[in-house]
Amino acid sequence: MSSNQHFVVIGGGLGGAKLAEALRANDFDGQVTLLAAEDELPYERPPLSKQHLAGTEQLPDFTVDPAAWYRDHHIDLRLGTTATAFDVAAKTVTLPDGSTLAYDKLALATGSRARTLNIPGADASNVYTLRTIGDSDALLEVLGPDRRLVIIGGGWIGLEVAAQARARDMAVTIVEAAQLPLLTVLGPEMGAVFAELHREHGVDLRISTEVELILTDDGVATGVQLGDGTVVPAEVVLVAVGAQPNIEEAVAAGLATDSGVLVDAALRTSDADVVAVGDIAEQQHPLLDRRVRVEHWATALNQPAVAAQTMLGKPAAYDRLPYFFSDQYDLGMEYTGYVGRGDDARVVVRGDVAGREFVAFWLDPQNRVRAGMNVNVWDVTDRIKELILSGEPVDPERLGDTDQKL
Repeated sequence: MSSNQHFVVIGGGLGGAKLAEALRANDFDGQVTLLAAEDELPYERPPLSKQHLAGTEQLPDFTVDPAAWYRDHHIDLRLGTTATAFDVAAKTVTLPDGSTLAYDKLALATGSRARTLNIPGADASNVYTLRTIGDSDALLEVLGPDRRLVIIGGGWIGLEVAAQARARDMAVTIVEAAQLPLLTVLGPEMGAVFAELHREHGVDLRISTEVELILTDDGVATGVQLGDGTVVPAEVVLVAVGAQPNIEEAVAAGLATDSGVLVDAALRTSDADVVAVGDIAEQQHPLLDRRVRVEHWATALNQPAVAAQTMLGKPAAYDRLPYFFSDQYDLGMEYTGYVGRGDDARVVVRGDVAGREFVAFWLDPQNRVRAGMNVNVWDVTDRIKELILSGEPVDPERLGDTDQKL
């Protein structure tokens, strides 16, 4: 492509950094501007609730590229800067100071922000969320023995932080509105596995429980009041009730949106010169034959290569199966595939659930494998992918028999 062209990437997380990498890897020699809202170089987020909280990795360990890479590859990286708006008709991006950038192609990699609670006390000084390195650093300073942590929300972030806090001998209470943690993601059978895991490690897990308010004293949270009036004392409160995709500018620009920015298989939005990747991309998936939006690391890592091809006018399609992982105490897991909320799926387990060394499969009514989760069983992800991609029915009894090869 002509060196006169200007490609702008809004979003300085993993997705934005990988898009800049992919453009240069595809020999695009035009101008690339990468707008990053945070002051830090683009970094990966999974360690924020895992290795960084464990104290085993620092920010440089999970920074995508050093500053020299952006300089050497002539990427105009603008830290602490993001777009306030963009205009698809004029093909301009507006910056906080009111100036504009003209673009030929635009990529949206704006990611998500932590959801907050609209309840009294939620703005207290010791009420935290976890989305940025600053959030993780702040939590690191307050996790420790002789303190009580209340986590509102039993999703992945809440459970991973609970595990790190218990490793520091901190008293932990998780308050979850659903009947089990991870219920909407994994269903009741596997949600029960994680509930038992945390209870075994001393977590006070309160399910089917609503939070009424956060009690405060002079702007400092002292506890969480539950729906039944019960008060759980706390020196630290973490709100972990999910993420909110940053799509407001896309909506204002008139792009087609739903829960995210609607994109086709090539990650192209409703405007031919704009692509979207990562948390915000609600993609028509060519293999799953449905729209999916996946808020996980692998999506931000892998979608940019396809988006770059699309920006360069080359045929491309993102057809990787969704994938994510988690580490909690001595449990490590990987999940491959996709089962939507409300899908009619049964779970077949292969291995020892009580010993937490098993593979769980989600089967549709035709006994086709839609997803698989390996727990403390490794080197089976490729086999799980093959079963999903084959589209062929399986024998549930054979699938659950460890004497039968996958």
